[in-house]
Amino acid sequence: MKKPVLLATLSVVSLPLLSSFAFAGGPIQSACLRSDRPGATKSMCGCIQQAADQTLTNSEQRRAASFFKDPDKAHKVWLSKSDRDDEFWERYKNFGATAEAYCGG
Repeated sequence: MKKPVLLATLSVVSLPLLSSFAFAGGPIQSACLRSDRPGATKSMCGCIQQAADQTLTNSEQRRAASFFKDPDKAHKVWLSKSDRDDEFWERYKNFGATAEAYCGG
């Protein structure tokens, strides 16, 4: 008898949290939705945001989101010789591979 009550309580408590995560979005999702790419659906951009949440910090997400508007920025980071940019680029590539694995059709 205790299990159904516990499950019901957990459901009531966790549902608002889960729904806020589902609709919260993030910088990658926002940039994706604003882009002119034909596959930029709410579902696809949300999936890509989830991959970003798993692989990039918040500041790295904001930096990566800027690439949607200005792809030349990404090229400059890729060509950069700074250690900071190289480290970011490795995490960015990991993000791309993760997004492709999770979200790619």
